[in-house]
Amino acid sequence: MPITSKPLNLAWFAFALLAFVAGSLSAQDPPPASGARIVILPRKIVSGEHATLAVLDVSGRLTPGVTLEFSNGDTLRTDLTGRALFVAPLNAEKIYVGIRGRAGRVASTIVSSGQSPSATLDVALAPRLASLSDRFELLGHGFCGDADANRVLIHGLPGLVLASSPAYLAILPPAELQPGPAQVQVTCGQKSPAAFTVVFVSLELEAGKSALAPGEHRKLSVRVKGTTTKVNLEARNLAPEIAEFQGGTLARAVSSGSADNVANFELTGKRRGNFMISIRLVAPLGAPRN
Repeated sequence: MPITSKPLNLAWFAFALLAFVAGSLSAQDPPPASGARIVILPRKIVSGEHATLAVLDVSGRLTPGVTLEFSNGDTLRTDLTGRALFVAPLNAEKIYVGIRGRAGRVASTIVSSGQSPSATLDVALAPRLASLSDRFELLGHGFCGDADANRVLIHGLPGLVLASSPAYLAILPPAELQPGPAQVQVTCGQKSPAAFTVVFVSLELEAGKSALAPGEHRKLSVRVKGTTTKVNLEARNLAPEIAEFQGGTLARAVSSGSADNVANFELTGKRRGNFMISIRLVAPLGAPRN
């Protein structure tokens, strides 16, 4: 079944996303800057401190050479890793960042150093459930603003820190990680709090390989592996000219739970072509569990 490589969240913060393009596979080459679509900006940044953002294309690939524009007039370009290091402004409560030449911006709240102590590292909020195929978020204090200065081990395997600030991390799980509960250990320099547990799930989409015909009803099944509990999923239609969910571009479903943990969606074709949807796991942040 054709699924995009390492797909990520499409323009809104979420904890799990699976993107599916009927009839095609995403390329493995680094994407061109013109394909940039998604900015991953820390939800919180600390006044005067370093932070790291990332830019992705529609298939979730890190995208180098992208020019970004900040609401305070600053500009920035992503490096060869598709990320960029910057310094948070001193005196604004919020800052907005967008890709030059494209509509839409993402926001970050600027907090003072007093609101984010740096002497110790503490993970205040973490997901109980996360996806193997998308980033997950941690909020707290004492993280490293330079993404690569953080070390995140998940079941002993290194995760990739996509975006970071002293108050926030966005982490992509290691490709080798298997579904199920895993210990997460975060380190910045000599600071390292107690490990905590996150249950990682895989989302396997079953949708058929053929293009969708006008008027055709296509059942989409998402198989959840790694937990037997019911999970909330949200589907977003990324090609509304080709197909539609009943009621609009968004659809929600709850998985069945149990060993065969499945959620179902249905698309209706509008005109013949390859459809594209994203599925995200809706999982709130809470106090981490050791």
